[in-house]
Amino acid sequence: MAAMLPGRATAEGTARFVTRFANRLPADHFRAFHGGLRASSLGIGTYLGREDDATDQAYEKAVTRALERGINVVDTAVNYRHQRSERAIGRALAAGIARRAFARDEILVATKGGFIPFDKDVPPDPRGYFSDTYVRTGIVKPGDIAGGAHCMTPRYLADQIERSRANLGVETIDVYYVHNPESELGELDREAFMGRLREAFTALERAAGDGRIGVYGTATWNGYRQDPADADYLSLVELTTLARQIAGDAHHFRVIQLPYNLAMPEAFTRGNQKLGEAVVSTLDAAGKLGIYTMASAPMYQGRLAQNLPPVVAEFLPGLATDAQRALQFVRSTPGVGTALVGMKSLGHVEENAGVAAAPPVPWEQFQKLFTAA
Repeated sequence: MAAMLPGRATAEGTARFVTRFANRLPADHFRAFHGGLRASSLGIGTYLGREDDATDQAYEKAVTRALERGINVVDTAVNYRHQRSERAIGRALAAGIARRAFARDEILVATKGGFIPFDKDVPPDPRGYFSDTYVRTGIVKPGDIAGGAHCMTPRYLADQIERSRANLGVETIDVYYVHNPESELGELDREAFMGRLREAFTALERAAGDGRIGVYGTATWNGYRQDPADADYLSLVELTTLARQIAGDAHHFRVIQLPYNLAMPEAFTRGNQKLGEAVVSTLDAAGKLGIYTMASAPMYQGRLAQNLPPVVAEFLPGLATDAQRALQFVRSTPGVGTALVGMKSLGHVEENAGVAAAPPVPWEQFQKLFTAA
């Protein structure tokens, strides 16, 4: 195994990154993350693309260029492109750090575990691969898998963290998410689900204590957007309370990820999280609970990159394209820390980095979007 990059993102390192861009990017492009770290308002995602060498190389170049343009949040998952995305990021980080273009302590590296990943390609015998890799080795036992694809037992998460550390080439993963845990609610009742989540959080607290990860959270698609009566709803208060029961006020459950964009605004507009006697939005609840929010799918996988209504350009001025306006909407929303956008071409990096150079839209202007329709 190749040597892993030592260290992790630090307050000192990310402050150095911010200073490097002081004359090029507005100060509010960088947001206060847990532990005094600074995170860019845009992050590079690595979800989509073919499982081939050409896409790997494109992501390597895109990650490098994003870091050069003031984007210091890099997001992936072990199952993205059959572990290829993690490995492409690892090569980009190692090469850039070796030539001193950036330093390890300046970069927030985030990944996820939960879905069973293939290794580089779809194997000829998927069942055989799963059995040989996970069952016969004792990593997964009968009953651990939900929906035929998801697992979050401590043994499994420990294995996935090690795979991700090796793929990324880092000693410490700065942010580690349980990936779409709400998918298990299709098979489990809520009591059993919370039991599994307690075991997962306990394992992640242990990983944080060992320095294998920095902080952890949940990366969801439906959970935080749903109504409380929905089967796959997640209560942010319940999960935060769970982490506090395990590790006290020093717990490491400090970040969530959920989709948020012009077509899916529920994180901001829907009151579905109960805080005491109040019912507030997920973004509001996260802020009050000290949890950082990463917004995924800001362009809804390209659907919002063009043909937006003219009112969007009117109230999000100073940008050249609808893709930029879609990103500006997300990063200007109160409560959003970082908008994660997939970028696998240098052209997309340059276009999106142009948004970072613009200050977020002030609330007085931003709120008009919701009354103009």
